[in-house]
Amino acid sequence: MHLHDFKSVAQNYRAIFFDAYGVLKNHKGLIPGVEQTFQFLKENDIDFYILTNDASRSPLALASVYQERGIAEINEHKIISSGMIAREYLRLKVKSGVIAYLGTPQSAHYVEAIGLKAISIRDLELEDADKISALVLLDDEGYDWNHDINKAINLVRIKNMPVIVANTDAAYPVSKYDLAVAVGSIANMMEHIVGKKFIRFGKPDAQMFNFAFEHIQKERPIQKNEILMVGDTLHTDIMGGNKFGMDTALVLSGNTLPNRAEILIEAYGIIPNYICESIAIG
Repeated sequence: MHLHDFKSVAQNYRAIFFDAYGVLKNHKGLIPGVEQTFQFLKENDIDFYILTNDASRSPLALASVYQERGIAEINEHKIISSGMIAREYLRLKVKSGVIAYLGTPQSAHYVEAIGLKAISIRDLELEDADKISALVLLDDEGYDWNHDINKAINLVRIKNMPVIVANTDAAYPVSKYDLAVAVGSIANMMEHIVGKKFIRFGKPDAQMFNFAFEHIQKERPIQKNEILMVGDTLHTDIMGGNKFGMDTALVLSGNTLPNRAEILIEAYGIIPNYICESIAIG
């Protein structure tokens, strides 16, 4: 397996879309050398955005994590989260009523930011199901995994309503070798139980990449072949970027372990243009 130097790869593009977890940070914090990467991008006038399936907090709160660690270049305008796509759906399609959600109070930002009332599934009484206009699955924390997920399942059984999944990730890494269940897996289980299809936003779906592409066009005219998508997961970052027509780079600093990368690429047929150890420049 041939590894490419990320610095050399990045110089071929006018803009880069980064995944967040596994690319910029991991369970220990920022990946060492990432700070120098953003300084390099700035010096070479290479634009960037962070495309994340993390709908647990607002773009401002997500950006503050990087700024507190010294990367001033990452502000809220550089964050494109799946929660933003779900928010647009609610604004255009639901428009009114009370929105029940699975997630932390911080994740409810995506509902409340457009003037809708949000209620945690934890605080909802099923007797009030008629008042609920939609259910949004935002985060894998903030509720009881037994009582509240059961309540969410019964809410969907009782009331015919849209169910929006704002994070399609099935799992996320919590240490070098351990994974935890993410909200995408909860959605899969709920769909199987209730026999209904939910509305999903986030990588690898085209809406996420199209939203990001339109976003960057407001800043500078750019073609798809001038953008590189960088991620650590074949089935979300790389497949999504490939399908959208962008070049892709798989990094081995997150979900895809170095000793498994070549096997997985061959098994799934999801082929990145480049494979890099990480995006770190140091």
